[in-house]
Order: sequence, then structure tokens, then C-alpha cells
Amino acid sequence: MAGIHGRRRRARGARAATGTAAAGAALLLLAACSGGGGGEVELERGESGILPAAEPPAPEEFGTENIEGVSIKVPDGWETQSEGGTLCVSPPGQTACAYGSVQLTPHAAGRHPQEWPAKGEAYKKDDGWAADTGSCRSLNTAASGGIGVEEAKLKVSDFTEHADGLKSHHSVWEVACANDDTFEVRMWFLPISDVLLYVWSADSQYSSVYDEIALSMDTTGYQN
Repeated sequence: MAGIHGRRRRARGARAATGTAAAGAALLLLAACSGGGGGEVELERGESGILPAAEPPAPEEFGTENIEGVSIKVPDGWETQSEGGTLCVSPPGQTACAYGSVQLTPHAAGRHPQEWPAKGEAYKKDDGWAADTGSCRSLNTAASGGIGVEEAKLKVSDFTEHADGLKSHHSVWEVACANDDTFEVRMWFLPISDVLLYVWSADSQYSSVYDEIALSMDTTGYQN
């Protein structure tokens, strides 16, 4: 769905400046600590010898996007696009509606030829993570779609209360690929309203952002 009615929210440059200033302050503090007694300060490194990469800062601002009367909050700097009755929200740097993206679809089962995910309560089953479960969606394989899937496990099946007071079925799957890659799929589904909020292949660094987007979902203006 890339490039269809695309729109990007500008991330604020002040964040980058704040991060640079913080890093500089940390270096000054380290230098000050090492100068007192003429000794040297040694930094302990992890077993791998490499410090883990810092997670991106949590979004400071959210806008509101709406499709057919269903609204969600969209983080500043994330791109939105719409096609075929689905609103897609993608992280910074990800223009395609695929890895890391969140998809909001009203009348989800009604639009799908196989009535997924409502039919047979697929949202409660190990193989219910997609209508077509044959292709791996890991970071390394999402673009090609040429790697098969070995198995999938429904590891979370509970409920989430949204901004409008409705509770959805919240499902999280861990899917193993034929090349030993793994990926996670997340879903919030309202079977009566037939509204689906779906993380196609989750980017773990945005896990808390996905939760915040889900909590913000509001179907007050929606007619099913």
C-alpha cells in the first residue's frame, strides 16, 4: 500500500539536539570523575563487548487519524497512508505498509473473502495470525516473501479496553520461519463491530508505542 495517499508527520528536530546534548553532558561527567586522583576510569563492557543500541525515545506528540469513523492516535514522525479501506501507520523510515506497521481496518471480516479473522474465531487460534500463513515476515524476509513458515504459537490471548470503553480480543503470535528467523504479530479485534487493529510484523523497539496506539482506538463515530 506504499505511496497511496501518503502523508508524513514531521519529527521534531529538537529531539535530536536534546539527545546530542545529553551525550555531551555524559562525556563531561565522565571526564570530571576521572580527574580527581590521577587515576583512570574503566568502563565495563558486556560479555559481547558491544553496548546495546539505545531504543528510540517515546513519541512526545500524537495526532489523530480517522477511517470510517474509527480513530487512533498516530505518533509524531510516523507516516500514514490509506488504501482499500485500511489505514496504515508506519514507523519513521519505513514507507511500505509492512514490517513495523500498524493497520486499522473497519469491516475487516466483511471485506475479506475468507471472512478473516472472524470466521472460526481465528483470533483465538495458533494459525489465526493471518489469512495466508505461508510467508515469513521477519525483518530480513518481509520484502521478499519467499521464505516459508514452520510454525506459529499464540502466546497472548486476553482483552484490551480502548478509549471508547469497548474491549477487544488482544492476540500476540510468535511465528517461526523456515530459515530460523522469528517474528511477532499483534492483533486487537472487535468481532461484533468487525474492527481490526493489526501489527503486520512487530518491530520490538516500538512495543510500547503499539500499545499506546491500541489504547487510543475509538469507534464512537463508526457504523458497522
